[in-house]
Amino acid sequence: MDRITAAKVFIEITEQGSFTKAAAKLNMSTAMVSRYLSELEQWFGTRLMHRTTRVISLTEAGTATLPACRKMLMAVAEAKNLVIEQTKKAKGVLRVATSGSFADAYLVSALVEFQKLHPEIEISLSVGHTLSNLVEDRIDLAVRVTNTLDPTMIAVPLTLCNSVMCAAPEYLEKYGAPTSLEELSEHRCVAHFSGSRKNYRFIKGEDIIEVPVKRYFESNETNVITRAVLSGAGVGMLPTFYVGKHLKSGKLVRILPQFQPEPLGIYAIYLSRHHQPLSLRLLVEFLKLQFKDAAAPWDHELGVIPSGVENKKEP
Repeated sequence: MDRITAAKVFIEITEQGSFTKAAAKLNMSTAMVSRYLSELEQWFGTRLMHRTTRVISLTEAGTATLPACRKMLMAVAEAKNLVIEQTKKAKGVLRVATSGSFADAYLVSALVEFQKLHPEIEISLSVGHTLSNLVEDRIDLAVRVTNTLDPTMIAVPLTLCNSVMCAAPEYLEKYGAPTSLEELSEHRCVAHFSGSRKNYRFIKGEDIIEVPVKRYFESNETNVITRAVLSGAGVGMLPTFYVGKHLKSGKLVRILPQFQPEPLGIYAIYLSRHHQPLSLRLLVEFLKLQFKDAAAPWDHELGVIPSGVENKKEP
């Protein structure tokens, strides 16, 4: 017996309330509809419907069986769609948004590697310091460094963004290096202006310590802040993904290594998991695979151990 067709027949009879109407809807004879229902009842080992010349009604067993038949057909449809998607070739334009610093340090090279695997996918990368309006800007995927998420969007955690306190040798020769968090308030600081947060934030156990500092230079872009610190403007709290090469070359010197700045999450953000283009699903899976280890690639090189900031899981 074709149990999938039998389940379709059972559902159609229930919805139409008539063997004749179900037969017409399924393009079958009434006799064939009756045969499928009888074979389904034989398979379940119980009567599913009361039939008279005028009325058709579900038995108690039929009422319990109907949802299971619907789920079975849904599962078959999903499996069929999955096979179709897997045989389709990913192509078309994929619009991605991220910050300038993360694009420069990592995402551009990752997207190029992704295109090598899927050469018919075109990438349009929008770079900016603010969270893009995914709807108005027609963005398929935003990769953002943040601890503030929009609950209406899907946010897939990729890894942590760790930061370090650092300064240029030129600055340290002139002003000296702070030896405690309290001494930071006596130094010239370079910082990212981000809303109401005007202090540096550090982790101590499960608590967050906020340290007030004097901001002598601030910007909305990490690459600008980094350039200012490299030029000797002051002490900066900068992400390891962007300053690792400067720390290794000696152009920047890490200070207060015993204190861990508050990490941020790095997320792949998109609007909905429904009706996703194949290219978007492939890119999200590709990025998740890049960050499968506990520490991000750039932190492995610096020996930075990620702190236990709880990332929001995919809804």
